[in-house]
Amino acid sequence: MLFWTLSGVVMVVRPIEEVRGTALLRPEAPVKLATAPVAPQLEGLSVQSLGLKSRSDGPRWVITTTDGKSRMADPATGGLVSNYGAADAVREVEARYTGDAKIAATSRVNPADPPGDLRRDMDGWQITMSDGTHFYVDSGSGEIVARRTRWWRFYDFMWGLHIMDLEAREDTHHAWIVTFGVLALLSTLMALVLLPMTGKKKRNGSAKPTQQD
Repeated sequence: MLFWTLSGVVMVVRPIEEVRGTALLRPEAPVKLATAPVAPQLEGLSVQSLGLKSRSDGPRWVITTTDGKSRMADPATGGLVSNYGAADAVREVEARYTGDAKIAATSRVNPADPPGDLRRDMDGWQITMSDGTHFYVDSGSGEIVARRTRWWRFYDFMWGLHIMDLEAREDTHHAWIVTFGVLALLSTLMALVLLPMTGKKKRNGSAKPTQQD
């Protein structure tokens, strides 16, 4: 119960915007086109959504297929473009990053075994900054899908501890948390009843007359 209370304090000690690193990335730039865009060559893709997005190397069609994957196409020609490599992912982060840290490392994200602070089956890149912040770039869409500060990772661990789900950190309704919630309520009610009684006993004990010779 002590750790439960401590984890709750940790989650409110800093503004959530600082935890999430909201200010570390500027918003995507508005899409600007000199001429009308050419429709993308879908080449038999089963499309779920289609939109124009700004990327570090210019506007791009972003195509999301029904299987959840993404591809990009050049709006000037309509042709599909290659998925992002490491250099492309770095350039995307550098174009929007507002902090002072430097890029320390770049690594490929394995969709079958994503990092613990991502927890999604993304095919892309992890960009590690010198201050410990991680940026995740989807290789298909070129989108920066997640930013993870060191404080976010600590906060995430405490959140998992608080809801007693250290694996997925999503289940807020299970036997353990309900049991501890009930115990916390009962403990508080018992304290409200017993503490005044303890104080009353002490006052009565001190009021007893002492025996005189």
